[in-house]
Amino acid sequence: MPRVKVNDLNIYFEIHGEGYPFILIRGLSSSLDSWPPYSIDQFSKHFKTILFDNRGAGRSDTPDGKYSAKMMADDTISLMDALDIKKTYLLGFSMGGCIAQELVLNYPNRVTKLILTSSWCGPSHGITPIPEENPFTEMLPLLKEGKNEKMARNLTEALFPENYKKNNPVVIEKVIKNYMNNPPSPKGFEGQAAYVESFDTYERLSEIEIPTIILHGTEDIILPVENAKILAERIPSAELVLFENTGHGMNIQENKLWTQRVIEFLKRE
Repeated sequence: MPRVKVNDLNIYFEIHGEGYPFILIRGLSSSLDSWPPYSIDQFSKHFKTILFDNRGAGRSDTPDGKYSAKMMADDTISLMDALDIKKTYLLGFSMGGCIAQELVLNYPNRVTKLILTSSWCGPSHGITPIPEENPFTEMLPLLKEGKNEKMARNLTEALFPENYKKNNPVVIEKVIKNYMNNPPSPKGFEGQAAYVESFDTYERLSEIEIPTIILHGTEDIILPVENAKILAERIPSAELVLFENTGHGMNIQENKLWTQRVIEFLKRE
């Protein structure tokens, strides 16, 4: 298992392919096992694709206390330093997009291009999910009760619209299985979920000067599509791509198209 000591913890990571570095950052509670294999296979044909587990998730350590997006951005920078990566393309999914924003804002010379998928600028100016549709409210109690599979199923079902779930039961079960490979601990989930207490990039988004693309599903109930529009309005020259009839898990639901969009953006001069 490739692990490296960064800051106060050991980070688990994987490298696929060769070429210009491309770092992907996962969302709340999930490990790198949740990245779609097709995407990683395609990315690795063009880039040195680096995946890792955030603190509190997967096979990385779970320090005590609350984590912030800035803290996890610092972890990412330290991982880059340990791997001797000076600059990188950067993609963040959901909470990973929040970490990516903090990284670019605090270390602007370390990122060449930015991709934000299913993300937001924080609760102060962003649009929060309808409480009864937010799967994260039940996650901690279920984790504490040891009901990991029920927790994974609730979260997975919230990622996709009803029609997609009805027509793609095999995909849904595969997503649940991948998530269950390394489910979060209660301590890790609490630590990561605390990022929302301090995360707010709204006023700083105008400082992002690198090429940026924002990818979001129009039927996202976890982070409604209005959040993508806010990001696009605030980040200078950001490109907004909306996936119709697609949920929070757009990188799975529209896997091939999403992958194609990412590669096209990164290969563009």
